[in-house]
Amino acid sequence: MGQGPLSGVRVVEFAGIGPAPFAVMLLADMGAEVVRIDRSPADPFPNPVVNRGRTSILLDLKSEEGRRVALDAIAAADVLIEGYRPGVMERLGLGPDEALARNPRLIYGRMTGWGQDGPLSQRAGHDINYIALTGALDAIGPAEGPPMPPLNLVGDYGGGALYLVMGVCAALYERERSGKGQVIDAAVVDGTASLMALFHGFAKGGLISTERGRRALGGDAPWYRTYECADGRFISVGPVEPHFQAELLQRLELDPAEVGSLLDPRDWPRAHAAMERVFLTRTRDAWAQAFADSDACVAPVLTMAEAPTHAHMASRGVYEERDGEVHPAAAPRLSRTPGRAAPTEASAPGEGGAAALARWGVRVSQ
Repeated sequence: MGQGPLSGVRVVEFAGIGPAPFAVMLLADMGAEVVRIDRSPADPFPNPVVNRGRTSILLDLKSEEGRRVALDAIAAADVLIEGYRPGVMERLGLGPDEALARNPRLIYGRMTGWGQDGPLSQRAGHDINYIALTGALDAIGPAEGPPMPPLNLVGDYGGGALYLVMGVCAALYERERSGKGQVIDAAVVDGTASLMALFHGFAKGGLISTERGRRALGGDAPWYRTYECADGRFISVGPVEPHFQAELLQRLELDPAEVGSLLDPRDWPRAHAAMERVFLTRTRDAWAQAFADSDACVAPVLTMAEAPTHAHMASRGVYEERDGEVHPAAAPRLSRTPGRAAPTEASAPGEGGAAALARWGVRVSQ
């Protein structure tokens, strides 16, 4: 069991893919004890990083005994996490009505893309489809090209998993006052729409546009994009504030008159050309060193393999290595009850879960 702020919180996870397993990883990193209920001995997407911090038990949820064990585990748990299509848990006899009848203090977390209701709730989908409906995807990608999904970070993990975890923590806090559990309907479309709040707030004034070709924060502004360097690698540039922009131009030895107004999209092509020319004169690492003591908001674009060895990342211990695998450390950092990247007690289906449930007082037939 973990030592973080959620130490003592028991979580039953119904195995799946997408944002729900990542949300459970975050809960485990903060000290929650997690038992995953697997329905198959084969894990189609084995991931020792995302699956860390669990034990697992194999159950046939269509059998009377499997449902009995699952309901007994639910009765002993604080939190349930499932990421199935709406109605699946109800058909298994494990929906919110049955679960809360057994455990009125249960926090029942439901993770979907479209949500528990609405015309699309029963349709299949993935991150790219969910962020497409929120306006987020339309704002991402090159000006002269199609919208490009930013991996599945914005939808599945930003708008999905993180909002589910926030809902779980909020519900646990509220339970301290009411003594009652509740159901969390966490939908990727809801969370991603929420993530777009900044841009909705600026939509009328036009201060921060989401129109590709005119985006201040989307790679169109010459002061918020990446530039290729002499070695074919890239450097990131992001001085939003005018005084930081001035420092950038000074370090690049560029005359402000040469680049024009950095705030006027009509002058951006000139600034792009000037900065591209200068950045191509040195390697990525040479530029990183040149800006190391600067507030011009410049940083090298690192690969996943390079990131753990960067001096800042290594100093903070942002990553850990276990059995040859790189694990991101627990985040965020708490001063008194810090979490830690949960050890992978047993990420393989069926390992360790029966013993964990026995500690919870749940009888499991062998």
